[in-house]
Amino acid sequence: MRIVIAGGHGQIALRLERLLSARGYEVAGLIRRAEQGDALREAGAEPVLLDLESATVEEVAARLEGADAAVFAAGAGPGSDAARKDTVDRGAAVLFADAAVRAGVRRHVVVSSMGADAAHQGDEIFDAYQRAKGEADDHVRGLDALDWTILRPGALTDDAGTGLVRLEAHTGRGPVPRDDVAAVLAELVDTPATAGLTLELVGGSTPVSVAVKSVAGN
Repeated sequence: MRIVIAGGHGQIALRLERLLSARGYEVAGLIRRAEQGDALREAGAEPVLLDLESATVEEVAARLEGADAAVFAAGAGPGSDAARKDTVDRGAAVLFADAAVRAGVRRHVVVSSMGADAAHQGDEIFDAYQRAKGEADDHVRGLDALDWTILRPGALTDDAGTGLVRLEAHTGRGPVPRDDVAAVLAELVDTPATAGLTLELVGGSTPVSVAVKSVAGN
């Protein structure tokens, strides 16, 4: 199974690459700078140089050819302005999804944000981020050619993962370690029965595999 991850050098993506490569999957991560490649190789992933802010849909689709699943884990990151929230958190997510359609990659998992909403009000940078993520999520949901799952984690922490989460359509706000977000993503990639679901994720008391199986069965 080949999995391509957008935002391959991100904190969640690197964790996910380690998990997927440990399962024996072929993993590739899209990165903006060549010097990021060593971190991906150490995680067991193939670095693929491509800037989603300037690439065409054809260029992205070419990197997705032959993949069995695509994961969007890119983000403009802390300190970025509202313009980059639009070009990365919305624009790159839309581009990646459209490219997956073009490349015939049905399984599509998106790392979104709790509270993402295209109609979110406010003038702060975080408000722009929530609108951008909401618009991107709406676009993905409208693509019938994708078996999509959207994951909306709560407040991300660098605490060690516990392997215990709460994963539901609506959890309410709360923290969740990046380790556990990556673990849930790895299970979601492997669980196509979660297609069509938008899920919120916070720390909880249910083992990751059980939590994913539970929502897949609903």
